[in-house]
Amino acid sequence: MFTKILIANRGEIAARVIRTCKKVGIQTVAIFSEADKCAPHVKMADESYCIGKPRVHESYLQMEKIIEVAKYSGAQAIHPGYGLLSENAEFARKCLDAGITFIGPTAEVIEKMGSKVASRISMIKAGVPVVPGTEEALADVSEAVLVAEKMGYPLMLKASAGGGGIGMQIVHNSEELTKAYEGNQKRAQMFFGNGEMYIEKYIENPRHIEIQLLADQFGNCLYLWERDCSVQRRHQKVVEEAPSPFLDDVTRKKMGETAVKAAQAIGYLNAGTIEFLVDEEKNFYFLEMNTRLQVEHPVTEEITGLDLVEEQLRIASGEKLRYSQSEIKRNGHAIEVRVYAEDPKTFFPSPGTITKLELPVGDGVRHELAVHESSTVTPFYDPMIAKLVISAASREEAIHLLTEALENYKIEGIKTNIPMLQQVITHQVFHSGATTTQFVEKYIQQKVTK
Repeated sequence: MFTKILIANRGEIAARVIRTCKKVGIQTVAIFSEADKCAPHVKMADESYCIGKPRVHESYLQMEKIIEVAKYSGAQAIHPGYGLLSENAEFARKCLDAGITFIGPTAEVIEKMGSKVASRISMIKAGVPVVPGTEEALADVSEAVLVAEKMGYPLMLKASAGGGGIGMQIVHNSEELTKAYEGNQKRAQMFFGNGEMYIEKYIENPRHIEIQLLADQFGNCLYLWERDCSVQRRHQKVVEEAPSPFLDDVTRKKMGETAVKAAQAIGYLNAGTIEFLVDEEKNFYFLEMNTRLQVEHPVTEEITGLDLVEEQLRIASGEKLRYSQSEIKRNGHAIEVRVYAEDPKTFFPSPGTITKLELPVGDGVRHELAVHESSTVTPFYDPMIAKLVISAASREEAIHLLTEALENYKIEGIKTNIPMLQQVITHQVFHSGATTTQFVEKYIQQKVTK
């Protein structure tokens, strides 16, 4: 096991990694921008180093500086968290060249799975079902229109690189496709440095269900059941739960085994997630692979009893997985909601200083925080400031505890999306377990924005 690691991230995920490192006796090195000098993760770490100005390209994306700090501090490994450099193949290579372990898969795997076109081809070769669509990047908008006419509308136009809904749009006819193509291509180029586009058949009212995986360097790979991430706004996850209220055990097992097959086909290492779209008949299709820890990993931890960060550290240090598939039990139900600093009426970010912070407590209540009372939420970073995770013996009990917890969640000084979260979890469609990726747009967003 490592004796010291650097966390190349910020906010609640940096604090989350530090907490596990303290538990297993690993010293931690934090990095921070000038805007984050008073952030919780900076104080929690054994050592902390400022690496630049507030904007991410001047600090948290400075690969050479981060590696320089890792060398100076004597860190043997770098945990990238999620977002930022976590799925950057160049950064993984630079770590390797510097003699520092990157806590994640190889650069080659990151590169392959970071391209939605390349990952689709890999999955097709591995015999994994994929949504019908183009297998190569489109040459231009004219080719897109020709392909669309053969495939039939509606279609999903997607950027090959990146995620988070950027460069993604549903189109219903050639006029919409032509208009969307140029704009999405520009956005993809701006955010990801790659303007390649491709087309998939649009699946109506799907569930978004992902399988958590762990894989070691000895060829062992496990699935840790599923997470249902169907409650989304603008293709961004808002509420996640485990297990899925939609799946039956036969489909659950089949999806898990398929995810393992997919990971082994590409030589995957460490923690990762295979994401699927699942239609109303429970047919499932590969969507993408996230080659990192996910924001919603705590719900898996709650139902399995595993610390996924600890498992990441053990795998990266060369250990074998400590469990067999039959030993991965599923107990109870867990739900996570993401608390954002944003206006619930407009969904615009709401920067400012938190003047009051009171968190609900009790059995089954877990918090992953990026702030404290008197923290300043700046406009420089993603507006997610916390995650509230509830676990209970049953889904019904978990929803009840979550409802109470949100009522007792007090944040003043900034606006948050808590009112929207309350509408989601009290809605009869959510209670019935019938939520699809269209749930928020159909039932929630219109109400909140009045």
